[in-house]
Amino acid sequence: MMRKYFIDIYKTIWSILIGMRITFGHLFVPAVTIQYPDVKPKLPERARNRLYVNMDDCIGCLQCEMACPVNCIEIETVKSLPTDDLGTTSTGQKKKLWVTKFDIDIAKCCFCDLCVYPCPTECIKMTDVYEFSEFDRNNLLYNFVTLTKQEVETVKAKAAEFEKEQAAKKAAAAAQAKAAPVVAPAQQSPPAQPS
Repeated sequence: MMRKYFIDIYKTIWSILIGMRITFGHLFVPAVTIQYPDVKPKLPERARNRLYVNMDDCIGCLQCEMACPVNCIEIETVKSLPTDDLGTTSTGQKKKLWVTKFDIDIAKCCFCDLCVYPCPTECIKMTDVYEFSEFDRNNLLYNFVTLTKQEVETVKAKAAEFEKEQAAKKAAAAAQAKAAPVVAPAQQSPPAQPS
């Protein structure tokens, strides 16, 4: 009975010492405190934080939107007119679409980095910015489009007008093809046989 009593005391003290081993280890090590807002911790090289989009390189391919597992990226594009020169990306690819909407809802983003890899021009990237808390959730919806609202409306109106003109030309060509009389090919007489 007395032996069990001392065994229980020994087990109790031993479990406390095991639990306090880490505490004792740090007890005699000088503490290093980072003065956070002024001094920021160095992040690992591959840390995944806020997304950034370089719109000069975006071609509107929708690859990042399709790759996003939580649908936090919304992109709208308008086909450019033959007379429009949208320039080229830094990789030398010619731009063919106006990007009229490129929104990322960071409140939905799970920072998985899946949208970065399929981008052919490497315009979407994860940055090292990790401080972006807001009081209003609407402020977490980032709009990366460089066009103003008026420019977007102008581009959409021109594209719609161009589509109507092309549809009218196709209809006129189809009507003209229907109205043209069908001419049967002339029957050729067989060549004369030499006698």
